Amino acid sequence: MNSVLATTHSSVYLAMRHIFPEVPISAGAFEPLNIIEPTGTFLDARYPRPVSGCAAEVSQRIAEAVFAALADALPDRVTAAPAGTSGNFALGGNDPERGRDYVMYQISGGGYGGNADHDGLSNGCSTIGISKAPPVEIMEQAFPVLFHRYALHEGSGGAGRRRGGFGLEYDVEVRRGNAQASFVMDHGRVGPQGALGGMDGATNKVTVWRSGKAHTPEHFSKEQDIALGPGDRVHVCTPGGGGYGDPKKRSPEDVLEDVSLGRYTTDEARDLFGVAISGKPLSVNDLETERLRQQ
Repeated sequence: MNSVLATTHSSVYLAMRHIFPEVPISAGAFEPLNIIEPTGTFLDARYPRPVSGCAAEVSQRIAEAVFAALADALPDRVTAAPAGTSGNFALGGNDPERGRDYVMYQISGGGYGGNADHDGLSNGCSTIGISKAPPVEIMEQAFPVLFHRYALHEGSGGAGRRRGGFGLEYDVEVRRGNAQASFVMDHGRVGPQGALGGMDGATNKVTVWRSGKAHTPEHFSKEQDIALGPGDRVHVCTPGGGGYGDPKKRSPEDVLEDVSLGRYTTDEARDLFGVAISGKPLSVNDLETERLRQQ
């Protein structure tokens, strides 16, 4: 959770660049900012304090704090919090069939936050710059693994007038040999923050299945060297983005589209957005929706 001062400063600059993207990058663009240096805190961590991962993880918490602080002052520019995590998952072991060691390193994205004009992007890129995830077919050819699922993390986007984007869900099995799994992912306890009445996105969820029994890492989405054997599986659900604005002001037609595409259930549409959807084909019950939204 520690950050060096340089990362703290750059994270504030990063947030301001998102809020004012039209301003060219220059020293003058940041000159009006007065950052009160947090001497002696976790935002100014100095040796020998550990700072591993601060550029990929803590930096995002700082940027999210800037977004939240400016949401009321700049509602048309600020976005709700994104997934904001690097999504690091490393699986290393020995492949007895090929007679060699391997390391499969996956960097996965998550949902971005909604803003005044748009829903959040689903499965947006990780906080690791220009990172990409190889197709699962390539990973299955290169490593002794089998992906049982690789899809959107349905329901993970925070409800709002503009909902958050959806994270990623994947389930991967070790096919042969022994391996160890490690994770560096944030938002394991609290999901990305919503803005201006929007709801938080879903948290990061990691479940490890060993010998048919589910195991949740002690630190939720941060853990290292979890021993795995053939048939063991790792199930990961990355965060969705925070929602923007009152969910009950979202267009019922947009909610219907989300339900039709499997992004939310009809119960979630009713409970989160106050929209009654039923029938075959699915349609909005306007009278019931009006009643729900007046409660």
